[in-house]
Amino acid sequence: MSAARVLGRARQTLHDAGLRGSFLVRDLDSGEEIGIEADAPFALASLVKLPLAIATLERIHRGELDASAQVLVQPGRITTPGPTGTSRFRNPASIAVEDLLHLSVSLSDNGAADALFSLTPLPVVAAELQRLGLGGLAVRHHLRDLVETPAESLGPGRVHLAHSLAVGAATAGRGHALHHLDVSRANAGSARAVTDVLQELWRPKAVDARTAERVRELMAANVFRQRLAPDFHTDSSSWSSKTGTLLNLRHEAGVVEHADGSAFAVTALTESTVSAAAQPRAEAAMGHVARTLRDHLRERLGG
Repeated sequence: MSAARVLGRARQTLHDAGLRGSFLVRDLDSGEEIGIEADAPFALASLVKLPLAIATLERIHRGELDASAQVLVQPGRITTPGPTGTSRFRNPASIAVEDLLHLSVSLSDNGAADALFSLTPLPVVAAELQRLGLGGLAVRHHLRDLVETPAESLGPGRVHLAHSLAVGAATAGRGHALHHLDVSRANAGSARAVTDVLQELWRPKAVDARTAERVRELMAANVFRQRLAPDFHTDSSSWSSKTGTLLNLRHEAGVVEHADGSAFAVTALTESTVSAAAQPRAEAAMGHVARTLRDHLRERLGG
């Protein structure tokens, strides 16, 4: 099947599931790729925890931070509200920097991420990305900002109203009435920029090899596996990833590694046009489209 036909069917699948999306699949060795709107910017949500982890580990390996240093996380001070990890703690906790990394990436703990941002501030993360040549990513705010949306203020009984606002308040230029979703104000990047991060983690050139190895381990331990994992994790392939979710945004970026040694980076950034929090059809459509693009690329490469 031609690439044009594959892409046409993929776009239709997304449309039928109420999604608009930016996808990119890249063979990590040849650099060959296939994508849909791969350069369109999106608010990153929890995907920003990947550059945060990279910047923190680079500083650890330069001796600027001690991985075993204890950070006192105080509920209501450093801790950021959220569904997992330190965000649910009721008492102060002393946690090592390297364990905060695990909580932040593998459990997507917003409180742990903000504790790391207290050690490696936003401008330092941005400077690390620039030093490593990882462009196209804007790191502008802490994770606490992601849990101060209409969904929290309206409460669970009216969460559909928050999603209606998220769907209806966007502008044609990727701006948004909600700053959390406005790519000019939020942590933002494209599928291509995120895929470049994956490329550097799996085939490191500028990133310290120890940094790359540790982030790969953390992504392999990701506990959120309802989106792309069902289409990529098998007895003969592994899937390591990071998800991101915010209002009508559903993202995932990861790498599938096959027993034959081949490896493909897969980034899926999506926004829903449906005013509902739970959308299993959208999750399934994301996985189907990502798998279809990977299969076409692998076939094109003779795999």
